[in-house]
Amino acid sequence: MSDRLLQDEPFRPEIVSSEAVFDGRIWDVRRDVFRYNGEDITREYVDHTGAVAVLALDDQERVLLIKQYRHPVRHRDWEIPAGLLDIRGEDPLTAVKRELAEEADLVADEWNVLTDIFTSPGGSDEAIRIYLARGVRPAAEAFAREEEEADIETAWLPLDDAVDAVLARTVHNAPLIIAVLAARTAREKGWATLGAADEPWPTHPKLAGE
Repeated sequence: MSDRLLQDEPFRPEIVSSEAVFDGRIWDVRRDVFRYNGEDITREYVDHTGAVAVLALDDQERVLLIKQYRHPVRHRDWEIPAGLLDIRGEDPLTAVKRELAEEADLVADEWNVLTDIFTSPGGSDEAIRIYLARGVRPAAEAFAREEEEADIETAWLPLDDAVDAVLARTVHNAPLIIAVLAARTAREKGWATLGAADEPWPTHPKLAGE
């Protein structure tokens, strides 16, 4: 292992049965029975569309943060712009550009893949692709936001200060934490680890077969 890059292993067991046991407003809960090591195992999980997120970095190496209310955790937490892949067939890059415009009224000239994550693989099939956006500028039009997004706050924070907040445990949003740590590490490596904005996403459970 020491001479090889650590890598997750794709595995697709035989699915004996699969059914939606709860039809939610945004996500469903699915129950699968699958065969693993000769045993039939039953698991329920959140059947998620997947999502995209973006760490926007300006010319002063400040990152764009947004704060909004998240009801399940009862916090207005600091995050990076993100959104669901809930338009069937939509390209993830198109989706993330829309989310940056809708949540922060910004567009960007340069896009790269920063990292791909599974948020909670024991209970959800949610996969998030996090992009790095540079060459950021105001969008031509402001977006009308509603519901929890109606009172979004925005802030520009130096990347190193965002990392300090992560290490001080004063921010808790997983995509934000992963994004700022990955971005600082990528910066230290001269941004050589970044992926092309349109690179394939084979680890997304629902996009892998498309």
